[in-house]
Amino acid sequence: MSVELNQFHSVFFEESQEHIDTMERLLMSMSIDNPDPEDLNCIFRAAHSIKGASGIFGFDALGQITHIMENLLDQVRKGQRPISNDLVDQFLGVIDCLRQVLDSYRTQQDIDWPEVERTTSLLEALLGTPAAAEAEAEDEGFGFFDEPAATSEDDDGFGFFDEPVAGQQPADEGWGLFGADEPGKTDPASTPSTTIASKDGAPAKKSGAGNAGESSTIRVDVDKVDSLINLVGELVITQSMLKVLGDDMGGSNTRLSSVLAELERHTREIQESVMSIRMMPVSFVFNRFPRVVRDLARKLDKQVELVLEGEHTELDKGLIEKLVDPLTHLVRNSIDHGIERPDVRRDRGKPETGTITISAAQRGGTIQICIDDDGAGLNRERILGKARENGLSVSDDMSDADVWDLIFQPGFSTAEVVTDVSGRGVGMDVVRRNIQQLGGRVSIASRALQGSTITITLPLTLAIVDGMGVTVGDQTFIIPLVSIIESMRPYPENIEQLAGSALLHVRDQFWPVLPLYQVMDATPRYTSPADGIVVLIETSKRRYGLLVDELVGQQQVVIKSLEQHYKRVPGAAGATIMGDGSVALILDVESLADVVPILEEEIA
Repeated sequence: MSVELNQFHSVFFEESQEHIDTMERLLMSMSIDNPDPEDLNCIFRAAHSIKGASGIFGFDALGQITHIMENLLDQVRKGQRPISNDLVDQFLGVIDCLRQVLDSYRTQQDIDWPEVERTTSLLEALLGTPAAAEAEAEDEGFGFFDEPAATSEDDDGFGFFDEPVAGQQPADEGWGLFGADEPGKTDPASTPSTTIASKDGAPAKKSGAGNAGESSTIRVDVDKVDSLINLVGELVITQSMLKVLGDDMGGSNTRLSSVLAELERHTREIQESVMSIRMMPVSFVFNRFPRVVRDLARKLDKQVELVLEGEHTELDKGLIEKLVDPLTHLVRNSIDHGIERPDVRRDRGKPETGTITISAAQRGGTIQICIDDDGAGLNRERILGKARENGLSVSDDMSDADVWDLIFQPGFSTAEVVTDVSGRGVGMDVVRRNIQQLGGRVSIASRALQGSTITITLPLTLAIVDGMGVTVGDQTFIIPLVSIIESMRPYPENIEQLAGSALLHVRDQFWPVLPLYQVMDATPRYTSPADGIVVLIETSKRRYGLLVDELVGQQQVVIKSLEQHYKRVPGAAGATIMGDGSVALILDVESLADVVPILEEEIA
């Protein structure tokens, strides 16, 4: 019987990527003075697995590199070669080449053979033995067609076609292609990346600690998960429609009311379970930063300690994939512009090693990611000077928050020298735009000579949101529940009119009131806050009150993108289908907050 191996290519690429990530993570966290033997064994097994399976599929470039790399790692784990920073650097360079070659095979592009030969020659020089001689000494059939020698320790057939010998535990259990686990294989999300430090509270899960029994996970194509989520979204809409029909009947049928309540409960449970399928730990993003920090710090001759916190905080997979580039840019900026050189830090009475802390935490229905450094902080005067050079309208009495916000302007950079790291003014505006496209916001706090903190706030998911329905005239809008403090019908004596704008006095605080009908060009029933409802909103920028006609009630809504069919609507983050079949806009309270300063200026 012939076996068509092409059907296993996608699994090979995914698991090879996991093996490469595992090798890089363990190398970055390894103690040079006292390396963990189990970490060395896990790195060896990862290289061994890639070598074996690449030979099966005919991916010669991968096999050529990992074959020599495996021999070097075998010497290290047996204590025949000491581990050193230089050797770790060499291995990290090899891993970069492996990642590039794997991507070429995945995308069916030409292999960069000169780079492969250069990497192979480097490994041969380290090993001191030509690859050809090594090839003669080993069985290059990978144990698939010939019986391995009785003394062979690593040539185990990889579990593809032959059952392992009774009582013998193979080094590689078939790559998971047929449901077997790989002992010692570390899940990318299970081991915290502790290049320097980790404050997640949970100890790192050691490779090899897992059982080699039946796999408890299956691989499912993302498109199938997205399709399932879309169907659940439609189910939520249908359930809302049934609820409206039940309410229209006046609750006369108690059995119907009971069944609808049960349906609502089960629909919410299904929705939460399905949404959890797409949730992934943010460590999938964080795990790449130890390498970024290490490489850039060496390039800039700086000493940087990286601390990771909250790596197990979960976020929607779609958000995680789109977070990589913005976060990478922010981390590089912190190292380049924030952390000072060791001599400068010493003169300022600081430790020579700077610290960058990347943390993630759930705050209600949002995720908050912070990049904090103890560097020099933002230079207010330099930013204002550069803004004037660029023709921006600024003044010396601007608040710090408004000054820091200037660095998000396109083409804005205070770097004195243009390098391959920074100075071209491309990046921060893209960071903000990308974050806003995810329904999030980014803000900066800075302390002179003490450091800066960049905070990114994102929704947990892009699919479903808890919201409060409000009406203005005959139109319905949804306000995300996470942004609402409270709602009220204010007394007339608590309202003041200044320069044509309303101020609401609530518990010794004044809230500027933004009439929603003015922003959305709707015809309201009430134009006075004393007649309508004021919803108090809190955003990352400011607090304000939103004037609406009535409250419809709290409900879960399925977010539908408008921009696939229409141009972007100012003040709207998307749309949803209500229980009665009508369409309601989901409000973007962050962009609405930008209108509030106009009111404040008028009041002043």
